Amino acid sequence: MSDVRFDGRVAVITGAGGGLGKSHALEFAKRGAQVVVNDLGGSVDGQGSGSSAADVVVKEIEEAGGTAVANYDSVATKAGGEAIIQTAMDNFGQVDIVINNAGILRDKSFAKMSEDEMTLVLDVHLRGAFYVSQPAFRAMKERNYGRFVHTASAAGVFGNFGQANYGAAKMGLVGLSNVLAQEGVKNNIKSNVIAPIAMTRMTTGIMGDMGLNLDPGYVTSMVAYLSSEACDLTHEIFSVGAGRYARVFVGLCEGYTNGAEGGVSVEEVRDNIEQIRNPDGYVIPGSAAEEMMAAMKSLKE
Repeated sequence: MSDVRFDGRVAVITGAGGGLGKSHALEFAKRGAQVVVNDLGGSVDGQGSGSSAADVVVKEIEEAGGTAVANYDSVATKAGGEAIIQTAMDNFGQVDIVINNAGILRDKSFAKMSEDEMTLVLDVHLRGAFYVSQPAFRAMKERNYGRFVHTASAAGVFGNFGQANYGAAKMGLVGLSNVLAQEGVKNNIKSNVIAPIAMTRMTTGIMGDMGLNLDPGYVTSMVAYLSSEACDLTHEIFSVGAGRYARVFVGLCEGYTNGAEGGVSVEEVRDNIEQIRNPDGYVIPGSAAEEMMAAMKSLKE
């Protein structure tokens, strides 16, 4: 089979000044993509800004013979998101791929978390993905082609102590991606999610003693595949890192059904909770409509 290439494609990668984003940017450029390297240049907790991080990555790409342009706008505002995509349009005339990778951390136990700490993390991770993806989605529809990869986290899919803000934002990305996947079908726009495990500026001190090879390149390989013409998958989630790749999904159990008149009592729910929770025979709905169809089928049996 031929190599995966991105010749003639334009990729927008947020938070690409370091870590996972930088790894993605270098790989996409090496494989022929024209890359918008977006990075605000702030600290891990979102403070400050600067152009050096993005500029360094662009320089590295250009020195290797690739094509890239830097962008320093914040994803956390509508104007910033639009400016990021406009950078792609102004320099390359199109946008084919968006990797929503920008992020910050404001970890704190739930009882002590402030409203600002919740808002700031939601603004960057979730609203930021919306602000960047919406103008990109519109541009993709006009060309009947597009690929989105959203960077979620196990903290959102499964939970993690001290990260209520981060987890909520990351699981929100799953919902966003699922809807983009459905609305993008007729225009050949795919949308998927990764939950990465990698050593980056944000995870230093958290994963350093795990004894694993946490090179971001392992994650980039999956991101590049999901962003390619070779990928027909959409509406999916993947756990990625250290050389391991695994699908994550939301399943629907067969459950317990009693549609008799008179309703179901609290005691009946209690007495059948194990059947309600039993995962045997689960299905993976592709939409809310499919979940409703499964429920209706059970009720009619």
